[in-house]
Amino acid sequence: MHLVSATTSAIIGFVLLLAGIPKLNDHDGVLRSVRGYKVLPVRLEVPIARILPVAETVVGILLVLGVAHRLAALVAAVMFASFFTGLTINLLRGRRDLDCGCFAFGVGEIPRIGWFHAVRAGTLAVIAVALSVTAGQAEIGVQVVAATFGFLLVLAGVALAQIRSVVHLGRRPVDDYLSSASIRLRTAETASRYGS
Repeated sequence: MHLVSATTSAIIGFVLLLAGIPKLNDHDGVLRSVRGYKVLPVRLEVPIARILPVAETVVGILLVLGVAHRLAALVAAVMFASFFTGLTINLLRGRRDLDCGCFAFGVGEIPRIGWFHAVRAGTLAVIAVALSVTAGQAEIGVQVVAATFGFLLVLAGVALAQIRSVVHLGRRPVDDYLSSASIRLRTAETASRYGS
């Protein structure tokens, strides 16, 4: 396995670890998210909610370590393709107000999905498929360098996502507050105008 594919494998692995580990102790949150998608038969919701965090974590570890590389990448591809399918079905139904369940559950965040989530899941699925057909185990030195570099890239991505959640270029936090307050005011005015 080349350094590039080992690094890509580590990145996908760390993404899965970032998604899976926080969910291990939040069965209710995972179940709520799985049920929110409304794509599975009811009898499968609980088993999927129990298996998903463990699968994300185990596959993530395997990909970071470069162990059972092809199988782990294939399982990751199936998971990401499933996420893509669930997200796309709900977006096509017009259902955006649900928690994607991607990376645990944001406290104080408004749960909302968008096409970004579906494209991200689809892209990760394609990358995982590509990894499943690459050469096998990397040398230990290559794997250590790849895992370190992958970790740093994922850490940078998380940092940028956190900054983006706080800083909105061209917008101020008060804009969001005023926008929702303006909508509520217009709704109240309309109700009082037509209600009296």
